Amino acid sequence: MTANISLSQGRAYTAIPGPSVIPDQVLQAMHRPAPNIYAGELVELTHSLIPDLAAVARTSGKTAIYIGNGHAAWEAALANTIAPGEKVLVPATGRFGHGWADIAHGLGAETEIIDFGKSDPWDADRIADALRADTAHSIKAVLAVHVDTSSSVRNDVPALRRVLDDLGHPALLMADCIASLGCDRFEMDAWGVDVTVTGCQKGLMVPPGMSFVFFNEKAQAKRSTMPRVSRYWDWIPRADPQEYYQHFAGTAPTQHIYGLRCALDMIHAEGIEHVWARHERLAQAIWAACDVWGSEGPLQLNVTDPENRSCAVTALRIGAPHGTALRNWTETNLGLTLGIGLGMAAPDDPEWHGFLRLGHMGHVNGQMIMAVLGGMEAGMAALNIPRGRGAVEAAAAVLAGA
Repeated sequence: MTANISLSQGRAYTAIPGPSVIPDQVLQAMHRPAPNIYAGELVELTHSLIPDLAAVARTSGKTAIYIGNGHAAWEAALANTIAPGEKVLVPATGRFGHGWADIAHGLGAETEIIDFGKSDPWDADRIADALRADTAHSIKAVLAVHVDTSSSVRNDVPALRRVLDDLGHPALLMADCIASLGCDRFEMDAWGVDVTVTGCQKGLMVPPGMSFVFFNEKAQAKRSTMPRVSRYWDWIPRADPQEYYQHFAGTAPTQHIYGLRCALDMIHAEGIEHVWARHERLAQAIWAACDVWGSEGPLQLNVTDPENRSCAVTALRIGAPHGTALRNWTETNLGLTLGIGLGMAAPDDPEWHGFLRLGHMGHVNGQMIMAVLGGMEAGMAALNIPRGRGAVEAAAAVLAGA
């Protein structure tokens, strides 16, 4: 038998933390001629999206749709609420907290960052100290990343709401749910979030290109005090359009609308509570396998406490050069693409090669997760990476409910 042959033929599997696997139904829904963008089916279809998007975010607030990625949603949320010279507080647990702060800085805001590192969640006491010191209430918003896609840290958003309430601080609570919406439990209204941002390419299972901002009356009141908001970012005509084109400040993202309608139908048919439970069980299977591998080898889960781990993405430390070597081997030999260790080290740092991430968000099931873990086991065997034995069996036991 020939040992050095590629087994990557067939349907590839991209197990990165977004864009996620796109369901065939969504792709088929998008594969159609462009419709009339002024009247007819598309108009009614778009209107049907709004309540169903809000239901996933668990909010009765307003919804604005943007043609853009998550960075667009970041900027839209800030453009409507934070004037140049105003201050925002950013508790960061990875690259994306710093990224949102950078967007705020680019819009002229003053940013105060509390950096909690790349493996630990927020410390509510440290955030409380910063807010307590703000006796003039110059902090107008707290930019809170629920799940940082780079580190896989999941933060306690309700605890942050309690801090604000206990201190009587009026700052808006703004949550980035780009990685978590439709994967990890998130409840905008019940958790007291004023503004939520997300994208379509992860838990919502649609190709990249749309983002969403949900906002409540408190955020709307702050919008009314803004000296100016650009015509494009202004969420008022998008959320309450007088004419259809105002939903998008121009031409609608036609094919994405069809795809999103299909994806939302799938989410609501499954039920959001089941969606959350499914992601949790699949994540637990991954963690069980990683614990076994790490018992006799260099692989480690980036987040130690399971309570602080996302159910949508898992960041791993395996040491240079094993991370890059394993990713290269599985892609070349199996057609399995694992995620890079984004933000964990600079690309020119040799340590950059010691990280990887697994995406398990959206359209994923048990056999897909077992395929990822089996592929990783094969890669580690081929590369002679030390590891504990029985990892795939441990994952199987979790999926079996054993």
